[in-house]
Amino acid sequence: MRIGVDIGGTFTDLCAVDETGIVAVGKVLTTHDEPARAVEEGLDALLAESGIAASAVEQVVHGTTLVTNALIERKGSRTALLATAGFRDVLEMRREHRYELYDLQIELPAPLVPRHLRFDVPERILADGSVHTGLDEEHVARLGRELASRGIEAVAVCFLHAFTNPVHERRAAEVLAEVAPGLRVALSSDVVPEIREFERTSTTVANVYVQDLTECYLRDLEQRLRRLGIAGAPHIMLSNGGLATVDTAARHPIRILESGPAGGALAAASIGPDDLLAFDMGGTTAKLCLIAGGAPLVTHQFEVDRKYRLLPGSGLPVQVPVTDMIEIGVGGGSIARIDALGLLTVGPDSAGSEPGPVCYGRGGTEPTVTDADLVLGYLDPGYFLGGGMTLDAAAAREAISRIAEPLGVSVEEAAWGIHTSVNEDMANAARVHAVERGQDPAKLPMYTFGGAGPVHGVGVARALGAPSVVAPPAAGVLSAAGFLTAPLAFDFVRSARAAVHDLVWEQVDALFAEMEAEGAALLAKSGASEVTHRRIAEMRYAGQGYEIRVPVHGGSWPDALIDEFTATYRALYRRTGPEVGVEVLNWRVVSSGPVPAVTLRLTSSNTAGDARKGTRQAYFPSAGGFVDTAVFDRYLLTPGERVDGPAIVEERESTVVVPPGAHCVVREDAALEVTV
Repeated sequence: MRIGVDIGGTFTDLCAVDETGIVAVGKVLTTHDEPARAVEEGLDALLAESGIAASAVEQVVHGTTLVTNALIERKGSRTALLATAGFRDVLEMRREHRYELYDLQIELPAPLVPRHLRFDVPERILADGSVHTGLDEEHVARLGRELASRGIEAVAVCFLHAFTNPVHERRAAEVLAEVAPGLRVALSSDVVPEIREFERTSTTVANVYVQDLTECYLRDLEQRLRRLGIAGAPHIMLSNGGLATVDTAARHPIRILESGPAGGALAAASIGPDDLLAFDMGGTTAKLCLIAGGAPLVTHQFEVDRKYRLLPGSGLPVQVPVTDMIEIGVGGGSIARIDALGLLTVGPDSAGSEPGPVCYGRGGTEPTVTDADLVLGYLDPGYFLGGGMTLDAAAAREAISRIAEPLGVSVEEAAWGIHTSVNEDMANAARVHAVERGQDPAKLPMYTFGGAGPVHGVGVARALGAPSVVAPPAAGVLSAAGFLTAPLAFDFVRSARAAVHDLVWEQVDALFAEMEAEGAALLAKSGASEVTHRRIAEMRYAGQGYEIRVPVHGGSWPDALIDEFTATYRALYRRTGPEVGVEVLNWRVVSSGPVPAVTLRLTSSNTAGDARKGTRQAYFPSAGGFVDTAVFDRYLLTPGERVDGPAIVEERESTVVVPPGAHCVVREDAALEVTV
């Protein structure tokens, strides 16, 4: 028995799986003041309701938005930065890139370390790794004593070219440990030993900024699990789709930045075809990820806390492997309002779980997407969370009326405007995301999950032109289920820029062997019985600003590597580049343990009885407004059954809306496939 737990902005999702499939699911409101409390309460309820003994649980896999929220809300440790003399302002200078060229009021996130806590350190290592100026150890010692006396809790050490030669960073850490042993210290050569000064510094600072918060949370989680009687230590979901132990996650908290969204992408990849769109919409955000070749795409450039229309360049860069997805601030709890121009806007701010949408009756006053979906008849006020929470439809109508009146429309029209606005926003973002990665969204099926995903899935698919929508079993908690499909895994990187024809294979192989040994040792400590390694080169045409990831398979050297680069480049851009040389910037190794043998089929369904629960009025403008809509119990539908729209299919954690002109069929794996 294994259990996945995903903490979201509104709900904490739980999913229990054994060798037969999904045996129990749960969903509780997230407790933002103490996130681990919701995990404990949810697990306690899940075990009690399903009759699972705590001693039978062999593994808990956990994903959380804790790190992301701490960075956005600036709730980390008081942090200082030690940089090579002359480079302390790299955090503020950034890349001098204006993401909106003509906006005179351009806004950027403030650095996590203010200028008065950024310090120059006399030392200099050159690009080739040679020492130009030795480290002033006495200067470091004075800074360490002063920082400790002033209540600084964490220090990031980011010296120039430390990814080539880390000797000065490591010695600085030793000195700080001697004079101020209470300081948390992070070295860029440990956190992200990669080229690009600004991104490396930003990532190292972010890592140590949230390290204390993350470690305290993870230790608290361990204690709560033990209190429930679950003996095994939890594993933590990494942003790239791998798992790590609590100790590893506590040392590298920046690696769990996007751990929650990665679970949904993994689940979609495990149950769908090789190529698809994975659409996850929860209470706070919506995410869309491309699955290509049976696996989610991974990127190493990510930004937190984007300030302007989610445009690249407007956030804090974090250079770690993350599942490559587009994420926008629209979810069930997203707040709708009329802007200064008199136009309807939705999000990115969310009512979350505290106080939540108005219909929750927990003190919320702002109209939200969930309120709109309730007014439209898509949600049953008496069957939300399987009847675990009763929704206030009258309060939702009153909230939406505050949107309708200024627009001069009916409450239903205002609710429909909110619903379709969310669909269009997600579709527009998804279209750009897919095209930039060489994919046509109109040719890919869309797998939808999350509490709000199946409600909006067909609307998003229609806006994208996608041919079909698939809602897997337990779609409302699928991210938690996806955690259980992930192997233990970790990424390693070394920067060594060189032209391909100048490379010596023996040196490259030695670099790979070093990373593979590190990966084997780390995963062995984590309990992996066997470890496999995947080699990757990050390459570009000489003169280009950015690189692409190319698999390294060996073969004739260097022709095989150049052939792989050309094939990868052509697949991405439908052409090859100019007649110039090719160079490598970084070498990567992905070390992985065995992939768990797990099926995500729902095994606890009761298939006896009539699946049709009755009818209710639901709003579909294409059919003239409110129409009688058949309502079905998903747990009583059997493979092969067809449901014609308009229809609504309900399960405990989510609701599938089948509009007029569409129909859905129950597949053999119990997933609902809606033909758009």
